[in-house]
Amino acid sequence: MRSVDLAAARGRMIPDVLPGPGDPPLRVLFCGINPGLVSAATGHHFARPGNRFWPALHGAGFTPRRLRPDEQHLLPSFGSGITNIVPRATARADELSAAELVAGGERLRDLVRTLRPVALGPIALGPIAVGVVGITAYRVAFAAPRATIGPQPAWGTTLVWALPNPSGLNAHWSLAAMVAEFARFRLAAAASSRDA
Repeated sequence: MRSVDLAAARGRMIPDVLPGPGDPPLRVLFCGINPGLVSAATGHHFARPGNRFWPALHGAGFTPRRLRPDEQHLLPSFGSGITNIVPRATARADELSAAELVAGGERLRDLVRTLRPVALGPIALGPIAVGVVGITAYRVAFAAPRATIGPQPAWGTTLVWALPNPSGLNAHWSLAAMVAEFARFRLAAAASSRDA
């Protein structure tokens, strides 16, 4: 990707990946911090080479095979979607202000309320589970300075989980450890859906 393309992508927004007509109900919504420049330039979430989101998703069992970023449109067929806390693209997450993150946290709660499944006749649909990818952004967006990776206080019936940032720059987490945490989230989301 050329540097001029990346520069032009600064501040762009990319659409959420959400179910459309014919897709199964949304069960899991992944929420990134904000799009990086490669994602904004390509229009695909978690598109920067070295980002481990797509391998972690597959390794944890959310998808039957490893999807490429340009296959993100397939995610709703597996009951999952993607959004971001802050929609505008930056080179680094630390370019976002605390006010942007807090406003993004409110936007995410509103989005989850609008996406909440409704019962279809005798079939009761379970709640959506939200996986926020990036603990530092989670702490600011939801005024939870002591939050750690893992389950967070629920939003009503919505399971909320803080996941490790899959950026290749996050050396604190190996891919194997990341897959294990994503798998914990998948199992908790499935249990939450069954218990609803």
